[in-house]
Amino acid sequence: MDTNSGVTRVVVGVDGSEASYEALRWAVRHARLIRATVEAVAAYEVPGAEGWSAPAVDADLDEEQARKDLADEIHTVLAQAGDVPLTSHVVQGNPVEVLTAASAGAELLVVGSRGRGGFARLLLGSVSLQCAQHASCPVVIIREGTSGDGGAAPQP
Repeated sequence: MDTNSGVTRVVVGVDGSEASYEALRWAVRHARLIRATVEAVAAYEVPGAEGWSAPAVDADLDEEQARKDLADEIHTVLAQAGDVPLTSHVVQGNPVEVLTAASAGAELLVVGSRGRGGFARLLLGSVSLQCAQHASCPVVIIREGTSGDGGAAPQP
């Protein structure tokens, strides 16, 4: 990811959740308003990569699956971004660390917040909360079901 290109960037974290779909749509609409590029970032972790007792896993297969999932999400959510330049990156690592690193030099970081139902839905997800605390730029957190504006312009 090029964080020093001089291009105005809106970074959006994608993970396949419904809130992530809404965050991606919101990020594209906002980028269109400010004439920015959208950078969709997906993070994946190899199970047990930090421990010695983990079962054998194929990191290449995990990366390949993450790339496929990201491409599918972008295609599902935005058959085409239209006039908004969109790049995508799949990065191995902790989602909070990956997204906060990607936020360096960005205009905005957009993430979805996945509540777990009932009282837990009132709380921010751990990734969105950590991003809000540690990102290098302003953060917009999109909750599932709150951006159902049918394509209206976002209100920053």
